[in-house]
Amino acid sequence: MKTLKQYISEAQEKKTAIGHFNISDTVGLWGVFNSARKLKLPVIIGVSEGERDFIGAKQAVALVKSLRTQYDFPIFINADHTYSFERVKEAIDLGFDMVIFDGTELSFEENIRVAKQCVEYAKSQKPLFGERVLVEAELGYIGKSSKVLDAVPEGINLSDEYLTTAEQAKRYVDETGVDMLAPAVGNIHGMLAKWKDPALNISRVAEVSEATGVPLVLHGASGNTDADIQSAIKAGVAIVHVNTELRVAYRSTLDTTLSANPKEVAPYKYLAPSRDAVSQVVEEKMRVFSFLG
Repeated sequence: MKTLKQYISEAQEKKTAIGHFNISDTVGLWGVFNSARKLKLPVIIGVSEGERDFIGAKQAVALVKSLRTQYDFPIFINADHTYSFERVKEAIDLGFDMVIFDGTELSFEENIRVAKQCVEYAKSQKPLFGERVLVEAELGYIGKSSKVLDAVPEGINLSDEYLTTAEQAKRYVDETGVDMLAPAVGNIHGMLAKWKDPALNISRVAEVSEATGVPLVLHGASGNTDADIQSAIKAGVAIVHVNTELRVAYRSTLDTTLSANPKEVAPYKYLAPSRDAVSQVVEEKMRVFSFLG
């Protein structure tokens, strides 16, 4: 099996993207894995600090790698949105395949300093599972919560001058050595309740990609149009994150199932439809990311 880095490079060359889907339990994990396996496409499981605190960071790694081993399938795990060097170190020590340092609420200089520290630590560790842990960083504030929003959150400005610039991105990548970069290009975490999210700035994606030369990651893709996402992929995005749409599918299906079966108490029965609902969303997204139609 190829390494995660090789799969990302391959996606970048083909102008496709690998799907990154967050989970909070095994219902979500099987929902994602079943669709990836059906389509025979590599996939990344994401667990934020809150999600891995709920599942157990060590346990999340073990679950994903058990599927990789049992099915000989390219499923990988990412320590999503990690806000300190200490927790990045924890993820690296536990054997995550990749980790995201999110220093977007820090000053630019401090963001660079900590990200560089994360990269240096990742490079210093003997690989536990074939290759060193890859380090991604986020540059430019796009919010924090994967939830349904009534409006663009306060503190996020989608005007061109507030997005990540090619100059900022190049300096950041050059000084930190990160393997991937998640820029602010008009995207937001979460999704708007009553309409599609604002359009992505595709020209900015292309500028950042050309300036940095590293694979780009699109965070907060829930709520964006398929056309926008595919344009971003063609412009340099190699990984696309989806979380909120999965949460909505899980929760709405669970509400319907419990309403229709108020006396059912077996979790594996009333959670199975939510697993399948997550699978449906994942399949739709992976087809978009891979231009499968």
